Amino acid sequence: MVIRRLRRLRRLSLAWSTVKGRKGGFAGSFIAIVAGSAVITACGVLLESGLGTGVTPERYAGASVVLGAEQSFRLDESSEVRYSERVTLAADRVAAVAAVPGVRSAVGDVGVEVGVLGPDGAVVGGPGGFPVLGHGWSAAALAPFRMREGRVPAGAGEVVLDAALAARGRVAPGATVRLVTGSIPVSYLVVGIAAAPGNGLRRQSAVFFTDGQAAALTGRPDRVDAIGVLAEPGADPRELAGRITAAVPGVVAHTGAGRGDAEFLDVGDARSLVVETAASFGGTMVLIVVFVVASTLALSVQQRRRELALLRAIGATPRQVRGMIGAEMTLVSVAGAVAGAVPGVLLAFAMRGVFVLAGAMPPDFRLHAGPWPVLAALVLCLVSGRGAGWLVARRVARVSPVEALGDAAVEPKRLGRVRLVVGVLLLPLGLLLALGDVAAPGDSAADTAGSAVLLFVVALGCLGPVLLRGAVALFGGLLNRRSTAGGFLAQASARAGARRLSAATTPLAMGVTLAAVQVFAASTTIAGARQQFEDGLRADQVLTAAAGGGVSPAVADAVRGVPGVAVVTPVARTQVLLTFPSEDSTATKAFAAQGVAPERLAETMDLGVTRGDLAQLRGEAVALSRTAARTVGARLGGTVDLRLGDGTAIQPRVVAIYEHGLGFGDVVLPNDLVVAHTTARADAAVLIRSAAGADPQALRAAVERYPTVWMGGPEAFLAAPGAGGSGDWALNLLFQTVLLGYIAIAVVNTLVMATAARVREFAALRLIGAGPGQVRAMMDGEARIVVFTALLFGLLATAAPLAGISRGLTGSPVPSISLAGLAAIVAVTVALAWGATRMATRHALRSSARGV
Repeated sequence: MVIRRLRRLRRLSLAWSTVKGRKGGFAGSFIAIVAGSAVITACGVLLESGLGTGVTPERYAGASVVLGAEQSFRLDESSEVRYSERVTLAADRVAAVAAVPGVRSAVGDVGVEVGVLGPDGAVVGGPGGFPVLGHGWSAAALAPFRMREGRVPAGAGEVVLDAALAARGRVAPGATVRLVTGSIPVSYLVVGIAAAPGNGLRRQSAVFFTDGQAAALTGRPDRVDAIGVLAEPGADPRELAGRITAAVPGVVAHTGAGRGDAEFLDVGDARSLVVETAASFGGTMVLIVVFVVASTLALSVQQRRRELALLRAIGATPRQVRGMIGAEMTLVSVAGAVAGAVPGVLLAFAMRGVFVLAGAMPPDFRLHAGPWPVLAALVLCLVSGRGAGWLVARRVARVSPVEALGDAAVEPKRLGRVRLVVGVLLLPLGLLLALGDVAAPGDSAADTAGSAVLLFVVALGCLGPVLLRGAVALFGGLLNRRSTAGGFLAQASARAGARRLSAATTPLAMGVTLAAVQVFAASTTIAGARQQFEDGLRADQVLTAAAGGGVSPAVADAVRGVPGVAVVTPVARTQVLLTFPSEDSTATKAFAAQGVAPERLAETMDLGVTRGDLAQLRGEAVALSRTAARTVGARLGGTVDLRLGDGTAIQPRVVAIYEHGLGFGDVVLPNDLVVAHTTARADAAVLIRSAAGADPQALRAAVERYPTVWMGGPEAFLAAPGAGGSGDWALNLLFQTVLLGYIAIAVVNTLVMATAARVREFAALRLIGAGPGQVRAMMDGEARIVVFTALLFGLLATAAPLAGISRGLTGSPVPSISLAGLAAIVAVTVALAWGATRMATRHALRSSARGV
């Protein structure tokens, strides 16, 4: 054991000497590991924060335990899908919870969004744009609120305001305040002002009604949003939570910081989204680190061919060579992982800022930067670096001493047979996935086509040197004039060093492919959605709500009787879950949904129905977009397993299939069904089609009776609540940007290492009469070849996937190309290749030809 440890220490000492003597050769691997460690650390910080922090509870701060319903649909033991609406509990559970030993009292809490009108009629909002919520007075004990002035509400027409809200609205006890619930303004007598504990309410404002009035305003007097538990003195909250869940089935207990999840649904949504995305992206980054480090290390080992060949020739065994490279990578990996820790923490906070700006995370969601993400990044980078070293050392260690000396003399011209066959076979397979009708159950045609890009990326990696030689043979004369010394040298160097040059060209082409698919798929989706929206929206007026929980169904009923109004279509928005057969089991996916009234729907909203009839959209019926129907395998006249926004399971019959799913959502349900299962029990918008020659003033006068309802043009429908998405796109865009940035680092590393290692070649050229300008011209010519080849094959690799994505989304195989996005991709490619080459060339030319 002691001898083995001494050998390891000797090996590490030798590796340290090698690393110090060849800093340039290991710089690329070091930088790649530093960047990888930073990204993995950032993902770890996000993951740890999503699992353990969140937002401090406010109104539930005094409750030992908060009970709610299950707010997620479990896909399996490790993943879930969040319901978009609050799932409520039966009110009779309050008594059952109160009977559990250790519970001093149990309070059922309900919340209804309220609009508060100031003396001037303007809406008085919550702090920072957060809502004003109405509750029963008994729930004030869960904070607990302290009565500062006046008394508790005793009648249906009396309310108590929290102190901050009363100050903003300039309201005192004895005054009358108008509150809007369900778009209807009602006057209430303010009988008291209550002060919240601690620093007050930061994420909401509170209005307290009598318990009976609050329950009536929700429209569901037999349901509660949550149950707050005040424990007996000395009771442990976690133990009490366990006793309650054992005695009262169907409740989920929250203690500590988890109480904020029950109080604020957006916190739980953000937590679930961040945990899932950070975990999956962190795992992907580990694989990317292995690939990039192996690529840079392979180039470094290739530059050390003479050294390794000499070691093999003087008797070094394959095991010793593998051990040396492994020890070198251990030192580089540990140093890189430690160096990337602090930038990783900073990157996590920067990513949090982007999530907040995109609406994917609440602004007060806290990050916790503990030691575990740093340690995890250290272990993963060490394993990745050692794995990359093992992959690279395998070939070097297998070669006999004689072959090693031969390999050191010249670069091998042929690719390995397996690598070549794999690269060729991936091309038709990618075309089949992108353009063939082979989507598996649960995957749309666009998803399948999008996944085909990975096959083309791998094919680029396998066939990189072959593609580069072909590009040089076909386009070398156009890129570099052979009549000039620089052009001649660039072409000759590219042909002789295709392997070396492709080491930089291939990852650059991969980055071009991934970036182009992301940018152009997004531009195709946006353009398709905009076109479908413009073609399908027939309404000339749209009603939306500024506050108060949406547009009440009563508003739609009222405007139907206005002279000149031809058609009124209330629209409620939500998210539903569809469960469908997938291989040997079932799968569940979330889809954007809306609830509409079917009467004369085509006059306000044309969904592009291809089969069926939307007039049958009543009761438990559903219409699906072509994409959704194909994804879940639904047929006209059949049924689907669907969960509404609050988790209610139904099996509606498919009455229509339509084309405009991008513009209006993939699922359409009856309006009354959706409204009954949303948190606010209200519409997001009301579409109005006026008769020819109608007087708009009559409609405007009718709407003025509802102070929180606004009337606008068709563009207001896009700004209505529920139209902005969940923020998933922001997460995907950010993570793809980080991934592409890491690939850019790999490209720069490779170019710098490959160019800096050509000092002998540059010196030889200088000795035979080439001037520095001619050497720089040669490297500029090589940079042109790298840029052109990367753009050519990178963009060609996107053609089939983008055609498949466009056909799956819009029905047309022609994608929408963003010229600004294309220009940005070209500019970044040129900047990376030319900038890295110029920088490394300047450094390599500093060596004097006489000193070699």
